[in-house]
Amino acid sequence: MPLIHLPSQPLTIHYALQGTGAETVVLLNGLADDLSSWDLQLPALLAAGFRVLSFDNRGVGLSDQPPGPYTAALLADDTKALVTALGVERFHLIGVSMGGMIAQTYALAYPADVRSLVLACTYAAPGPFCARMFALWADMARSTGLGFVRRDTDLWCFTQRFYREREAELVRMEAAAEGVAQSADAYLAQLAVIQTFDSRARLGEFGGEGKRVLVLVGEEDILIPVRLSRDLWEGIHGAEWKAVRGGHAFAWEEAGAFNDAVVEFLKRG
Repeated sequence: MPLIHLPSQPLTIHYALQGTGAETVVLLNGLADDLSSWDLQLPALLAAGFRVLSFDNRGVGLSDQPPGPYTAALLADDTKALVTALGVERFHLIGVSMGGMIAQTYALAYPADVRSLVLACTYAAPGPFCARMFALWADMARSTGLGFVRRDTDLWCFTQRFYREREAELVRMEAAAEGVAQSADAYLAQLAVIQTFDSRARLGEFGGEGKRVLVLVGEEDILIPVRLSRDLWEGIHGAEWKAVRGGHAFAWEEAGAFNDAVVEFLKRG
């Protein structure tokens, strides 16, 4: 997959642009995830007739990992520079977890670019529960390394059902996560995005000009509690709400349900 240098940032980004559809979907990853985190979504989106852009955010994978801390605004500007360089215009924007925070920021900064917005397992602000969890992850990353952080994070991402019934898949996913290129400093730089994000004062600006917004959750999400996603949804006038089976990592654990909800929403637009 190609690399592209974005002089305005300045940054080199690793990306994939696939498909030949008339409409493009841009995918925004979560914390510590590279573009391979969308492997279970790509077939469904391509089969539905969309062109799909995925990429490694700054700080992970084969993209540059400059010093942090990062912000959602910085990563949204990275996205803007990338789509501009590739000539991608008027697209559907899908963000998962941290990617949902970047997506919110992008849609507020560049509303004319966005056809529709899917905000999955994300929030408008972390609140005290998530803030304490993220502070713990930061301490763990500094003292014990990313391996321990990933082991802890996985416990919050998947449901008990997944651990009980699909251990072989879990082992594969854990191995894949271990293979993602990210330094501890880059992890902490990305972690700052979700620690500092707060869009509550601007939620009333979403949904204007007929722009459609879907807030999508795994009904058993305990990492970003469903209540926080519901607060986000309640703050966006006219937004749609959809809860499907699964936990925080429901795009992996329940990929079929996730994909069906996303494709159905996009097709109605």
